[in-house]
Amino acid sequence: MFKKILIANRGEIACRVIKSAQKMGIKTVAVYSDADRNALHVRMADEAVHIGPPPANQSYIVIDKILEAVRQTGAEAVHPGYGFLSENMRFAEALEAEGVAFIGPPSSAIESMGDKITSKKIAQEAGVSTVPGYMGLIEDAEEAVKISNQVGYPVMIKASAGGGGKGMRIAWNDAEAREGFQSSKNEAANSFGDDRIFIEKFVTQPRHIEIQVLADKHGNCVYLHERECSIQRRNQKVIEEAPSPFLDEATRKAMGEQAVALSKAVGYTSAGTVEFIVDGQRNFYFLEMNTRLQVEHPVTELITGIDLVEQMIRVANGEALPFQQDDIKINGWAMESRLYAEDPYRNFLPSIGRLTRYRPPIEGATAEGGIVRNDTGVYEGGEISMYYDPMIAKLCTWAPTRSESIEEMRIALDTFEVEGIGHNLPFCAAVMDHPKFVSGEITTAFIEEEFPEGFEGVTLPDPMISRVVAAVAAMNRVAEIRRTRVSGRMDNHERKVGDDWVVILQGAEVPVTVRADRGGAHVDFADGTSMRVESDWVPGQTLAHLLVDDAALVLKVGRAVGGYRIRLRGADIKVKVYSPRQAELARLMPEKLPPDTSKFLLCPMPGLIVSLAVNVGDEVFEGQALCTVEAMKMENILRAERKGVVKAINAEVGGSMAVDDVIMEFE
Repeated sequence: MFKKILIANRGEIACRVIKSAQKMGIKTVAVYSDADRNALHVRMADEAVHIGPPPANQSYIVIDKILEAVRQTGAEAVHPGYGFLSENMRFAEALEAEGVAFIGPPSSAIESMGDKITSKKIAQEAGVSTVPGYMGLIEDAEEAVKISNQVGYPVMIKASAGGGGKGMRIAWNDAEAREGFQSSKNEAANSFGDDRIFIEKFVTQPRHIEIQVLADKHGNCVYLHERECSIQRRNQKVIEEAPSPFLDEATRKAMGEQAVALSKAVGYTSAGTVEFIVDGQRNFYFLEMNTRLQVEHPVTELITGIDLVEQMIRVANGEALPFQQDDIKINGWAMESRLYAEDPYRNFLPSIGRLTRYRPPIEGATAEGGIVRNDTGVYEGGEISMYYDPMIAKLCTWAPTRSESIEEMRIALDTFEVEGIGHNLPFCAAVMDHPKFVSGEITTAFIEEEFPEGFEGVTLPDPMISRVVAAVAAMNRVAEIRRTRVSGRMDNHERKVGDDWVVILQGAEVPVTVRADRGGAHVDFADGTSMRVESDWVPGQTLAHLLVDDAALVLKVGRAVGGYRIRLRGADIKVKVYSPRQAELARLMPEKLPPDTSKFLLCPMPGLIVSLAVNVGDEVFEGQALCTVEAMKMENILRAERKGVVKAINAEVGGSMAVDDVIMEFE
């Protein structure tokens, strides 16, 4: 077995590989850029080598710098993780020339399957059903428009070397095809050093289901069943689960066998993923093969009990797979929520900065019989950089059934504390409660259809509002007792703290009476109902674990004027708790209105101005492109919301902008 391996990656996947290597008794080497000098993967590894400036094309994807780190440390093998150089044939060949093992497939398989254009041609020749499209290289935007018309709108414009939703656009007309081609080309060049683009038909109402394969160098190849990855935003997966709630045994077997056949046809070894689009009748079409470890691999590990990273290392070392197809069973159900540094209240635009608070839920077995796992590459006090993918963590849960796994995820998300940056945790929580997701009736259009205006938070249903009211009322009584003790205003606090309160949230006023005892409190409502609340929460704690009528409830708690900021299940609400007299006076207070920013184009995220599409004095119309901002390797086109005339431009191409900086003003 290898004594030392180098991980040619960063973030959570580098940490994930290090964990398996440590378990196997293998020493590890991390590489890092200037921006990652204090990163978690650097701290975890036995050795670390600096490889250059923050931009990936000056550090993480420079083959010579990785090779020099290998030579410097004497690493015997390299694990590429995902992204960066993981599907770069030249990198695999360079390692082979150095006599260093590549913990991945042979370069010939990367060449055949890692390139989306080539892989689709091979699949077609092998008789695999593929999505209609144009597999040749496309020279310019006008040719892209011509081909799009031939294929028929809508079309998917994709980077040949792409992944993670980068270099990918959907076009519904000529203008979007022209614009999407250039943006995809730019993103592909910046992220992968390869700007080749191809076009295929965009299949409406599809499911994205993928098959995990694992092959050794002795002719053995198995499939580890499927993952459902249909919850996507901008073609980037957000929620994944295994198995799929949609497949039957016959379809699962057919997809698995086809994935294995394709893998064998190209001499594949190591872990890989064959992706399919599946329609409503369970017809499936080969989409692409990812010749690397997938981001969402933990859900497969949770339902099979197989450590994919360990198997990749063993295969690279020449070992045979220790199991056959019949040995691989589906045990229970697993969910994964990708926690991104993206602000859902700003249309999921990237957010950067310091993690002032980062407290994941406790990993391992839960009281309800499930499992919580959190793969991460960050820590409290660390920085989220603008140079790399915005992923913070991959939160996973396992339980015997799908409904139980969803409930475990709800609790885990409510328990996960992240402060200092915008993040999509509330959105993930909202998905877990969405009726369509709960029923399993989902497609890749789920987010677009169910959140057409973007995510604006969650309005809690009446039963949950009642539980929150009871919980906060009981918690507020504890806080009031603490305040009176600290002030020293009384000796017998039980008679001084009132029982009657008015809880205000989501526009509703709810009068309650709190009857406390040593074990908790009964909260009585005006309609005669009552709820029992028990908790060991004390003021100052940011997380409250409660039992409300014997059912678990977890609240993130923050102080606010007149009450609390409460977050749960995707809702972020201000809860005020007043005495009856305070509530009466509060009704007389005027509402404070936000400032009018309708005549300004504000930068929605930290980033660089890539281009300005208008000049001072230009008349613009609704939907017209105004400028392009690049952040975290993604280009974002900002458009006019209404008709107007450009009065001033306060930015320049190449300039750096912060959130809410004024890019331009309108008359």
